Amino acid sequence: MKKGVFITGTDTGIGKTYVAAGIARSLVRMGVNAGVMKPVETGCRRQAGRLIPRDAMQLMKASNARDALALINPYRFQKPLAPLVAAEFEGAQIRTGKIVKAYHELARKHEFMIIEGAGGIMVPLQQNYTYRELARDMGLPVLIVARPGLGTINHTLLTVASLNEKGLDIAGIVINHARRGKTGLAEKTNPVLIEKMCGVAILGILSYREHRFETIAEQLK
Repeated sequence: MKKGVFITGTDTGIGKTYVAAGIARSLVRMGVNAGVMKPVETGCRRQAGRLIPRDAMQLMKASNARDALALINPYRFQKPLAPLVAAEFEGAQIRTGKIVKAYHELARKHEFMIIEGAGGIMVPLQQNYTYRELARDMGLPVLIVARPGLGTINHTLLTVASLNEKGLDIAGIVINHARRGKTGLAEKTNPVLIEKMCGVAILGILSYREHRFETIAEQLK
């Protein structure tokens, strides 16, 4: 397997980009030549006639990337929808071969690649091709970003089961407090139960706006 990680989430809006950027920034500080990629980004704002991929730009800044945006983010769309649907609204089609080719070009330049998906692992890029298939075709282990509260046990175990079904390696789980709030009993007990039930290590529990990613990055590189 190539050195790198494919970052997915148990849902949307749980801080995948924040985690991916934090890991990239930490690896760079450790002296690792880290490359980044956001294969498809939807919900891009239009500025001066161009779509601006905010997540991809954040990853580029975190990693000090000098690679072409066309490689880091091959596809971008304006509507905030699943990639397949957003592409259909614009009369476009996502060619996964183009994404994989861009990935291999970037991987040849970097020691470690950080790929960020969109939403969860079963979000479709084509009718019968999801981010799960993309992670498989890239040959990368998957890092799962999960939220801390009620419902996360079910969402996390379903994500793990889906990856196991296709024989994908799982690098671990990161629990991210993406929103400010009190830590209740569910947030305190969920991590231990998730780890016991699925047998996947929790690499870190990030507090709200946590800036220390070194421990997680060290376990991945």
